Amino acid sequence: MKKKWLTVLFVAAVMSVFLINPLPSWSAEKGPIKIGFFAPLSGGMAANGKDMLAGAQLYLEEIKHQAAGRKIELLVEDDEANPAVGLTKSRKLIEKDGVHIMTGGLMASTAYAIAPYIDSKAIPMTYPIMSADDITQRKVPKWIVRTGWSSSQPHQPFGEYAYNVLKFKKVSIVAYDFAFGWECASGFHKTFEDAGGKVLQKIWVPMTAQDMSPYLSQISKDADAVFAVFSGRLTLQFVKQYKEFGLKDKIPLIGGGTVTDEHALPSMGDEALGIITPLIYSEALDNPANKKFVKAFRAKAKKAASYYSEGTYSGMRWIVEAIKATNGDVENRAKMLAALKAVELKDLPRGPMKLDHYGNPLQNVYVRKVEKVKGELQNTVVHTFPNVSQFWKSKPEDFLKQPVYSREFPPVKP
Repeated sequence: MKKKWLTVLFVAAVMSVFLINPLPSWSAEKGPIKIGFFAPLSGGMAANGKDMLAGAQLYLEEIKHQAAGRKIELLVEDDEANPAVGLTKSRKLIEKDGVHIMTGGLMASTAYAIAPYIDSKAIPMTYPIMSADDITQRKVPKWIVRTGWSSSQPHQPFGEYAYNVLKFKKVSIVAYDFAFGWECASGFHKTFEDAGGKVLQKIWVPMTAQDMSPYLSQISKDADAVFAVFSGRLTLQFVKQYKEFGLKDKIPLIGGGTVTDEHALPSMGDEALGIITPLIYSEALDNPANKKFVKAFRAKAKKAASYYSEGTYSGMRWIVEAIKATNGDVENRAKMLAALKAVELKDLPRGPMKLDHYGNPLQNVYVRKVEKVKGELQNTVVHTFPNVSQFWKSKPEDFLKQPVYSREFPPVKP
């Protein structure tokens, strides 16, 4: 009898210990969720990269670095806007640091360079900024989901807009001489000419260019407008020298969305006034989610909210929604990848977004015009194309029969 009572007392004591100090949860036992992030934090693209990092950090701060009962750690690397460095840093984050999820990257060329490696490691990755077209078209990787945009996506509707609404008939193109520049320019080129316009020339500018004079001097006097594609240091330089060359008052300047993006716009002067560009975001968007984001980002970063910061802010939320959908089971990579592909959000700062069957967002494209409002330059939205596909008006199977947009396609016709 005494033995039975001792047994009962022992069991009761053990149970009381667990009631006071319950066993750690499954999530806690698993430890923190490690998210690997890289962006150019030094060099000519550092302004873009620092906006990207600040946007990602802002969202994680808002959720107190926790999701599904687990802490989130953001492991950050500088890829210097160099595809080879991006690949090296990806290897470090995955093989040495043991991250569960990868995200980040700026350059379209980096997007192509790291995709085979990411697939070889079977680790989920999101591209919140890297916009290389073929990543979600002909060369779709298994383990990558894009939460940003494809390079040609906003520029295809803009090609039609430039012809039908802005009434330009002949356009000269001046753009970066690498994948991003080719794809943005060529998406515009294709639809502009399909609508009835003519591209007179494509002038390609290396990223290392220090002076825009040799390229500005080549612009045809017959052009009704110039379509430019730049970002970072080169967009500041191009817009400034375009005015200094006396071209601003002679040939209207339009361009790819990054030309007047808010990572650069506050550093421009009146030379930027009137430039019209398309993109998936503008700081001036009038919706509750964007007003909240802009206020928080300006308070944190002490600068305007750019597409680069919104891209990683919304991209980090996308990842967190997927983490919650898996109840924090990020170690199950297949489950995490499926969750990333299933997310759909309607209240992002940029507006509603969901993925197509190729892993690229369907989302709004905004035509913006640079105006001065309350003493600040802003991208005022003058037109919205809703729910834009990377294939624009084409059926995917028809679109994919044409060559990928490149330096050579579409060709400049005589």
